[in-house]
Amino acid sequence: MAMGIIKIANAKQKLRRSLTPKKNGFLGAMDSPKKGYFAVYVGETHKKYFIPISTLDHPLFRELLHWAEEEFGFDNSEGGLKIPCTEDYFEGLISLISSV
Repeated sequence: MAMGIIKIANAKQKLRRSLTPKKNGFLGAMDSPKKGYFAVYVGETHKKYFIPISTLDHPLFRELLHWAEEEFGFDNSEGGLKIPCTEDYFEGLISLISSV
């Protein structure tokens, strides 16, 4: 259980780093999530989605983060959180989480 908490803390830390300004300037307005949201990249084309930070607390999303860690790890130097599933699967999961 403690390892799960550490992994979630690492994911939150990674998200904070990905939402901070780039070294060479700020992200453009079109690329930046609204306050309270963060970006994830989904599918083979790495389509960008902005989802509420509150989603991090949901058990289904935590499982998805675990899956992402196994696939990519959390020390991704390319930036951004990549989710290893199809866009349809992700959209369905987010819809399910949002409806609760």
